[in-house]
Amino acid sequence: MKNYFEEICIKLKDKIEIENIDIVDNSHKHKKHKSFSPEKFHLHLKIKSLYLNSLSRLNAQKMIMKVLKDDLSKKIHALEISIEK
Repeated sequence: MKNYFEEICIKLKDKIEIENIDIVDNSHKHKKHKSFSPEKFHLHLKIKSLYLNSLSRLNAQKMIMKVLKDDLSKKIHALEISIEK
């Protein structure tokens, strides 16, 4: 699991200028949900990026989602994104 989170960080840092990323796995909070799957994650990305802060929130999130497009269809069920200054 930790290796997968490192993969996400590498993918994002390769495509977007990012100073820091913290990934919080909130999957355990959703175990009782009807659509819960142990193979898919509920993640919260806490990103520090001057570049993303220079964009509108919508465009910054679209950029992140584009980079993680394959992961969102295969390994990530839910994604919360916080962009910090």
